[in-house]
Amino acid sequence: MRAHSSGDRMSQTTAILVTLIIYMLALTGIGLWSAFRIKGEGDFFLAGRGLGAISAGLSYAASTSSAWVLLGFTGMVYTQGLIALWLVPGIFAGYILTWLVIGPRLNADAATHSHITILDFLGQGLTSQWARRIAVMGAMMILFCFVFYMSSQIDAAGKALINTFGLPRWGAILIGAVAILIYCLLGGFIAASITNAVQAVVMMGACIIVPIMTVSAAGGIGEMMTNLQGAQNVAYFSLTGSAAGMAGAGLALGLLGTGLGALGQPQLLNWIMAVRDPKMRKQGAAITIGWGVIVYTGLILMAMAARSMAIETPKEELFFTLAQKFLPTVLAGIVIAAVLSAVMSTVDSLLLSAAAAVSHDMGGKAVPAERAVLYGRVAMVAVAVIAVLLTLYAPQDIFKRVLFSWVALGAAFGPSILTKCLGWKISGGVIFAAILAGFFTAVIAYNAAQLAPAEMKPALGVIEKWGSWAIGLFILMAGRLKREKA
Repeated sequence: MRAHSSGDRMSQTTAILVTLIIYMLALTGIGLWSAFRIKGEGDFFLAGRGLGAISAGLSYAASTSSAWVLLGFTGMVYTQGLIALWLVPGIFAGYILTWLVIGPRLNADAATHSHITILDFLGQGLTSQWARRIAVMGAMMILFCFVFYMSSQIDAAGKALINTFGLPRWGAILIGAVAILIYCLLGGFIAASITNAVQAVVMMGACIIVPIMTVSAAGGIGEMMTNLQGAQNVAYFSLTGSAAGMAGAGLALGLLGTGLGALGQPQLLNWIMAVRDPKMRKQGAAITIGWGVIVYTGLILMAMAARSMAIETPKEELFFTLAQKFLPTVLAGIVIAAVLSAVMSTVDSLLLSAAAAVSHDMGGKAVPAERAVLYGRVAMVAVAVIAVLLTLYAPQDIFKRVLFSWVALGAAFGPSILTKCLGWKISGGVIFAAILAGFFTAVIAYNAAQLAPAEMKPALGVIEKWGSWAIGLFILMAGRLKREKA
């Protein structure tokens, strides 16, 4: 473990600043290059459905994991132990279900019918009235969740810039938001696919280098495990944590069920819709899964090694703390800057999905084809402005209450997308009802859990993650049986 002098800290800050400047310039260059390849709405929002396996697979990985994995998951393993590992099979199940189960039909239909969004896919084959109702309602859900989601991401990036450079809060937030908005406005989905692929590679590199250095400092895996077993209580090694019986099972199921959310996330499914052909889709799946194996293995070992050495740090700053302690000064600065860039870049796919919800799904036929890209860019600016204003002025507890967005959107769209991809014939009214029921079950259960006593939280977590899906599937199944009997 090294102590940093004031000169080291200055060198590190300089390395972070230089890396960030180069990154911002690269983003602008990517946006300009991509702008010349945009010929219409399909290019702007879906890269012309021509992505290769590497771009699609790495972009999906970056969009699904990025900042939350580096900061949140790592901190959870560090503080709570093996119970956090229940998230991993859920996440990998999400990879498999999206790429290999719903992926074939979703990708084929997007190409055949020129779909731009997942709401186009859900409306395919329905009456125009129900397709329109699903598009408008779904767009409102996406916009509501993603505006707050983006706000929390921008706020996290702003705090990191404040802590590193001492910038005023409003300045840090605007710098991050404007940088992302520029390349998204210019290059749309094409630019986002390039930057997200680069981001995924950067994350993977960081999740190899920092864990190796940390485990090495802990004396290797053997000594790390010996120290952990000697210093930690039994709960740290329990797959149900400190809970037991039904409460422990509820916690485990709640964490495992998080992976279901992937099946209804517009910002993830867009990558599958945009991939070029079935061969590229299968290769993209392999890339995403391989990336996940490397990243999650590294982060789990890193967090456990830090715990074995009793590293003192706020749990969500663990990655930064370890990079500073165990990497050479300039390399630590580059890694930290890369992670900050990754945090900021997570906003791009959310911004594109929210803009598509406004201009394409809500706008519908009122948007002329020749002006679709212009309307999309206007919508993008409007969404970004709202997100920045919420970041600057909304109370912080609001951000804590929108963590349900992943689960809520998954429960809203996931059951209908899955059953449609499995070939179920269901009416528009039934799909509409399933979307409403899944979304509000998740929202109500999440908010109830914030107010409930501790012993009730695991059960409400199961309702939020699994019950919201169950009610949507029940409605869809009932509608399918009714239609078959008719």
